[in-house]
Amino acid sequence: MFALLTEVGDDKEVHISLKCDPVIAANLREQHECVRPGYHLNKTHWNTVIADGSLPMEDLEQMIDHSYELVLGTLTKAAREAVLLRIDGK
Repeated sequence: MFALLTEVGDDKEVHISLKCDPVIAANLREQHECVRPGYHLNKTHWNTVIADGSLPMEDLEQMIDHSYELVLGTLTKAAREAVLLRIDGK
């Protein structure tokens, strides 16, 4: 799992939890108020982003890509190739 989407509260505020390198995770939390330690996740390796529009979409996309690449890198070679084949449609 590289991302977890949740709706919170009556207003259905969207939170996106993403895996992250610990040093980068801490840096992002310092830079952006909407980036917080992972909610109900390992706070060293996960950030939760409150999707309130304050984080530029480009930054969020980079965080999603980073999370995906971290998780993909933990898979065995066979599992990684199977995932990549599904994405490429082969």
